Amino acid sequence: VFFMAKILIAYFSHSGKTKNIAEKIADVSGGILYEIKTVKPYPVDYNTVVQTAKEELNGNFRPKLIGTLTEMCCFDTLIIGFPNWWNTCPMAVLSFLKSYPLKDKKILPFITHGGGGIGRSNEDIAKATNGADVRPCIDANHTIESDIKKWLSDNEVCE
Repeated sequence: VFFMAKILIAYFSHSGKTKNIAEKIADVSGGILYEIKTVKPYPVDYNTVVQTAKEELNGNFRPKLIGTLTEMCCFDTLIIGFPNWWNTCPMAVLSFLKSYPLKDKKILPFITHGGGGIGRSNEDIAKATNGADVRPCIDANHTIESDIKKWLSDNEVCE
């Protein structure tokens, strides 16, 4: 049984791993999926994308995104997923978060990674969302449906 909250699952995925987790979360929560995409696509080559991500982070660069979400006001809960890039979320995710008034939203971040863990993602998301209710980021690398259900229930998104 789900609460009456409207749920948006926004995700940024480079390799497809984060997208797969976002789809699982949507299946369990009934939330709406939204892919965060940059105007200039990131390189496919691993070493090149790592270097690009490092340059964006060091320069505090916010890449331009494709599209805007006009219905953000309709959502109570934002579940946001991304890979760990340089110990935090990709700058494209910060571009997304800075684009909307999120003060009264509940935000549940989830992260995928190649061994780097959560890093400082929560702190960076909290700074970018100006007073939103940012819940602890979860490591979603090995989540299964029961983990997702428990996470959503613990955060009062569904029971």
